[in-house]
Order: sequence, then C-alpha cells, then structure tokens
Amino acid sequence: MQNGIYRVLFLSRRNSARSVMAEAILNKIGKGRFEAVSAAVDPAPVIEPTVLELLRAADYPIENITPRHFGAFAEAGAADLDFVFTLSDTAAGETLPEWPGLPITSHWRCPDPLLVEGETWERKQAFTQVLTGLERRLNIFISLPFTSLDRMSLQNQIRSLGEGQEA
Repeated sequence: MQNGIYRVLFLSRRNSARSVMAEAILNKIGKGRFEAVSAAVDPAPVIEPTVLELLRAADYPIENITPRHFGAFAEAGAADLDFVFTLSDTAAGETLPEWPGLPITSHWRCPDPLLVEGETWERKQAFTQVLTGLERRLNIFISLPFTSLDRMSLQNQIRSLGEGQEA
C-alpha cells in the first residue's frame, strides 16, 4: 500500500470485458482507497462496446481504460501492486511474472460474456450478469478488514471470494 491506497491489477484473456468491468467498479466503489488497473494475456484492439455501454449506464468511470498487456505492470520501475486477480482461466494458466510489491494473488473465475451467442438481449444479459457478480465480489472485497488481518488470513479471505459461485 502506497500513500494509504491499495493498488489492484485485474487480469483476463483480452482485457476487453471482465477485467475492464472490475477496474471500473473498484475505482468507483473503492472511493480513493483503491487504485485499480487491468491488463490482458493477449490484449484486444478495443474494449467491447457492450461493456462501455453498461459501464456508462451505471455511471462507472471509463476514462483512460484501454486494453493493455500485463507486462507493463511487471517492468523494472513499475509501481508496486497489493493485489492481483485473474478473472479468466486463460490468465490464471499463464506463467506470470513476479509482480512488484509481492502482491496477494487470487483467481476469481468469471464467465466470459464474449462467448455468449444469441440475440442482442441475450448477450447483453450475459454482460450484465458478469457486471453484477463482480460488483457483489468487489463490495465484499472492499469491506474486508485489511489492517487487522495478517497476510495469510487476508489471502484466505480473498481466495474464498474466488471459490464457489462464479461472478
């Protein structure tokens, strides 16, 4: 934690949907206690338009959100990270670097709404379900007693958020 702010990285396969949603949600609900960023194993050229539409409608910040590769957060001189969450099995299965700051890491399995086929409303419903699931998890995450738990207890609490029901 630097200057009283926890720095959080969300990783997914393309950084065009799930990780972008998580970044926007945490930057809003974290109320200055958290600085969230997101990245990908294989960055998409653009963010999925449905994601931008949902985030705008929910009044989440979307300025400066762009798909990027996770390597930028592991380079020499990169800012320390406190938490790293993988949101896709692809990202979780990657050989990831040693992150600066030795953050707590966890895999929060989250379905990929980009894989949903069907009518426009069915696809939008899939994105909305992922957004709602991430909101639920992140609201629990920010309510954890970070300063009163030792590292192992905090790691266990965070891992339990990633187990069981998918976002």
